[in-house]
Amino acid sequence: MKTPFELAQVIEQFEHQLPPGRLTTHHRRTLSAIHRCRTAALGGHIDACDECGHLRISYNSCRNRHCPKCQGLNKEMWIIQQQDQLLPTTYFHVVFTIPHELNPLCLHQPALMYNLLFKAAWYTLDTFARDPKWLGAKTAATMVLHTWGQNLSLHPHLHCIVPNGGLCANGQWQLPRRGNARFLYPVAAMRKVFKAFFLKQLKATIATGSITLPKEIPANGKAFYLWKEGLYKKDWIIFTKKPFAGVQNVVKYLARYSHRVAITNGRILDIDQHNVRFSYKDYAHGAKQKEMTLTGAQFLHRFCLHFLPPRFRKIRQFGLLANACKRKELALARKALGLKQRQLLSKIQRKTLAKERLFQRQTDYCPCCGQGKMVIIGVFAPNKDPPMMALPYLQ
Repeated sequence: MKTPFELAQVIEQFEHQLPPGRLTTHHRRTLSAIHRCRTAALGGHIDACDECGHLRISYNSCRNRHCPKCQGLNKEMWIIQQQDQLLPTTYFHVVFTIPHELNPLCLHQPALMYNLLFKAAWYTLDTFARDPKWLGAKTAATMVLHTWGQNLSLHPHLHCIVPNGGLCANGQWQLPRRGNARFLYPVAAMRKVFKAFFLKQLKATIATGSITLPKEIPANGKAFYLWKEGLYKKDWIIFTKKPFAGVQNVVKYLARYSHRVAITNGRILDIDQHNVRFSYKDYAHGAKQKEMTLTGAQFLHRFCLHFLPPRFRKIRQFGLLANACKRKELALARKALGLKQRQLLSKIQRKTLAKERLFQRQTDYCPCCGQGKMVIIGVFAPNKDPPMMALPYLQ
């Protein structure tokens, strides 16, 4: 359903108000792609009803991963992949968050900081999983990076799905040795390990000169020492939720996070000459629905904070699900859990199945007669007018 206001309108109306030096080339290209998405600038095709002949023009999508209109196919492919890899066991949801004091570094060196966040989260889970006191086995994790809060502020965190147990060296599936209804391992201890590993790696990176500190962070002296000590003293947050009720609910739940963008068109409530008004949930006050108004330039600036570096992978899998060993390890896990062995779907198979599912859900009936189906009868190139009178179908 088309919404009254769209992100593309905000870009068209306010992009020129952003300071020239504020946006990188990557940011400009991303905003341009979202602005041109499903317009004549990207070309398209002409559909006709196979019953009454009603015509409709459909424009191509930009397929940018930050565009709120273009996540359907990739999301469906990802859901199919996750369903293909599910094991018949309980799954847990855990969220790793870094303090806001590190936000300047995340803006200055996003790839380095977000890679370190993935690395630290997996180190924490893997360390506790391999400890015989808690599990003593190889576990798995699917992690999705989000960089935003509901009000579009910078808030880097990882959503992780972790199975209940792991694969032992003897090929058996090991359940947790200590029952814990909330999570597999003690969260208080996990916070300490997560913080210690992250800061140790960050400190080593700074010491070797591999990263330059932004002006918001003191480079040396007492001020830098106090900044660093403040991070050690601060309580780092690891949030856990109760186990999922059923295996299939795992994928449905995580799919809400996998291909989400910073803001959807449906949350944009109004656009006037100067401001943009949008809705958000205030999780600090019981997830109450609230509204916020920002100037157009402020809104776009906040939105651009969440553009990931080119080719950066925001969804990653570790342990049993790592690409290097996934087929072998999952086969062993299925055997340990008494499941029938089968081959995982290839990328081509997942894409074909995803298209079939989307087509079944979105059967394109004619908006005029309601009986016929819309079929493609012609295409046109980007920045060209639809060749309506040149189509044999219309003659």
